[in-house]
Amino acid sequence: MTDKTLVVKTEGHVATLIFNRPEKRNSLTPLMLIEVYEIIGKFAAGSDIRTVVFTGAGDKAFCAGYDISAIPTSATPEVQELLKTTNPLELAMGGIKNFPYPTLAMMNGQTFGAGFNLAMCCDIRIGSESLSMGMPPAKLGLLYHTEGIKQFIDVLGLARTREVFLTAHTYKGPEAKEKGLVDYLVPAGELEAFTYQMAGEITRNAPLALKGTKKIINMFENSLSLSEADLKESRRLIREAFQSEDLKEG
Repeated sequence: MTDKTLVVKTEGHVATLIFNRPEKRNSLTPLMLIEVYEIIGKFAAGSDIRTVVFTGAGDKAFCAGYDISAIPTSATPEVQELLKTTNPLELAMGGIKNFPYPTLAMMNGQTFGAGFNLAMCCDIRIGSESLSMGMPPAKLGLLYHTEGIKQFIDVLGLARTREVFLTAHTYKGPEAKEKGLVDYLVPAGELEAFTYQMAGEITRNAPLALKGTKKIINMFENSLSLSEADLKESRRLIREAFQSEDLKEG
């Protein structure tokens, strides 16, 4: 395809962002996350792109997690300033969640960790029948970041989010559909046609209605928020887990 780790394609009013690290199961790096944030920010500032599709290169994985490495220094000064208080994962997920137009996750295989989180930040999730999904932090001794957990609650509710995180279970295609983790499940050979047919249907709607509807829905989700004291306690718990022996073993 290309040596770029994030490939951007546009056709009409639809943009596709492809995670292009098939040898690493399309896991996200800090640089990729910053690029996602910057690209969708440019789309949001314009009026040409009215639907964004996220997918992974190849047919094995959508995105298998977060591949942590050194924070790059090539980001814009504005993004560098944001990174002083927000990590790249939170930056990208928040950008996707708050993108003014609809977003679709076209999940073509393994979807774990940060990849699962990214799918939850999209408005509609479409998966192939070979889909497998899970949140493994509990197996690794990690505590997932607070905003990420909220993004799951926004989509799945409290009970299902508890199950997903506390069991660290891997959900295969039909089970993922049954649990509401994915909205549509289709044969692998039909995944692209199904997704882009839906994207085209969305973009034929009135742009102001799309933006307004999504903004109002996000307003309801934003009403569920933590107090400053709760946020402080959640950060303490995350630090405690990060410094634990469980993490070393995991």
